[in-house]
Amino acid sequence: MMGYNVAIVGATGNVGRAMLEILEERRFPADEVVALASRRSIGVEVSYGDTILKAKALDHYDFSDVDICLMSAGSTVSKEWSPKIAAAGAVVIDNSSCWRYDAEVPLIVPEVNADAIADFHKKGIIANPNCSTAQLVVALKPLHDRAKIKRVVVSTYQSVSGAGKEGMDELFAQTKAIYTASDIETKKFPKRIAFNLIPHIDVFMEDGYTKEEWKMMVETKKILDPKIKLTATCVRVPVFIGHSEAVNIEFEEPLSADEAREILRMAPGCLVIDKREPGGYVTPYESAGEDATYISRIREDSTVENGLVLWCVSDNLRKGAALNAVQIAECLINRKLIQAKKRAA
Repeated sequence: MMGYNVAIVGATGNVGRAMLEILEERRFPADEVVALASRRSIGVEVSYGDTILKAKALDHYDFSDVDICLMSAGSTVSKEWSPKIAAAGAVVIDNSSCWRYDAEVPLIVPEVNADAIADFHKKGIIANPNCSTAQLVVALKPLHDRAKIKRVVVSTYQSVSGAGKEGMDELFAQTKAIYTASDIETKKFPKRIAFNLIPHIDVFMEDGYTKEEWKMMVETKKILDPKIKLTATCVRVPVFIGHSEAVNIEFEEPLSADEAREILRMAPGCLVIDKREPGGYVTPYESAGEDATYISRIREDSTVENGLVLWCVSDNLRKGAALNAVQIAECLINRKLIQAKKRAA
């Protein structure tokens, strides 16, 4: 079988590197993988399996023989480049927020709404959701199918890697500064992040919510069900990798914690670790480097009719970004929605 030509834009960043790792891990049928980045990263080396790739400049690259482009270079780059790359005949799977809210662009989490992927031909672009939304809908979908979700209240505990490499560097540098009694520098985050947490991710909106909180609401509606009401508080915490969420769910129909636990055990992409004892739950530290959305602390909420509460953790660079993008590409291939250009020729 002939493989596909894959281009990764933003290959030198946190997510780009994870994409290369996951393509190799999952033995993705790629004949050629090319690493692309901004001019300042030309020549930076990234690894793909045993191969070292040197990043090439995005603005000089000819996409005419690329089949799939995995894009993780932020909204500004995506806004300009995704339509150009799609026009050259590649399917763009974009990790930025740029296209998520476009009615002609499918927003996909394969375990949840894979059927919606067929609409990709409208613009040649498929959007990857926000990291905190991706793990949430993986957990909500099987429960929604069983008992219909009315309302969700979620508080997030989001790691610094969600803010890119600079976020991780800042937590490291500030922690080191505290231990060596040096001056603490705050650049990436609005306040100190070491030994602290910050209830502010992305920009503030007029109603007092932040853009991150708004994204979770709008994306859950688009991916899962427009009728679901969701309110979020998104908090940056001093953790390197892994987003955690405390999720309170109100259903239309009764659903016991025991039944919910069994449903989630069977659900694709979910891994239930829920022993009611010290250490019998998952923390972000254990989720780092893993693919699953881990679910713990499943219990009934007696303050509302048909309420459940749970704790949900996942690696934000993997399921939250790179893994989901690769799964979308696999979905296109498995459903025979794309064909390698070489083969067609």
